[in-house]
Amino acid sequence: MNLDTEAALIEAILYLEVDAVDLATLQRISKLSRDVVLASLERVKETYARDEHGLELVEIADCYTLGPKKHLGPALRDRYGKKNDARLSRAAMETLSIIAYSQPITRTEIENLRGVNADAMMRLLLGRDLIKEVGKKDAPGRPTQYGTTRHFLQLFGLSSIADLPKLDEADEQRFADE
Repeated sequence: MNLDTEAALIEAILYLEVDAVDLATLQRISKLSRDVVLASLERVKETYARDEHGLELVEIADCYTLGPKKHLGPALRDRYGKKNDARLSRAAMETLSIIAYSQPITRTEIENLRGVNADAMMRLLLGRDLIKEVGKKDAPGRPTQYGTTRHFLQLFGLSSIADLPKLDEADEQRFADE
């Protein structure tokens, strides 16, 4: 195979897979080496970067998928955007923000930051696969720690947690005080 054929194979795999695919899975499915898969991904990225394409190669938490170009979002939102029932309440968004910026974090730490019980919001966010248990804190009682999921990154269009918008000074201080 040549690079064009290999890139076409990787493109087809990305098209057929429902969820974003990691590098190891792309290698296994395509039976191509890591270097060839990486070169093919770069070729797919270059191809879709041209203006005549409505899709782009999207990297989410070290996984790859094809998605609509960001500038097309407003035109697609009415038909393909999330339905209103999928929206998160202000309390859920606040809880999710605390987890995203402070992870790993325990339920008690979240409640201390919010000043209210977080049980309902935690159940909602866990149920929507936006957060997950990421371990146990080395503290009395070994409380469960939470962090965000790959689905969270995908939903908010982030490649990694490092892509979160920077906090202003007041919010940074709020998170640092706890």
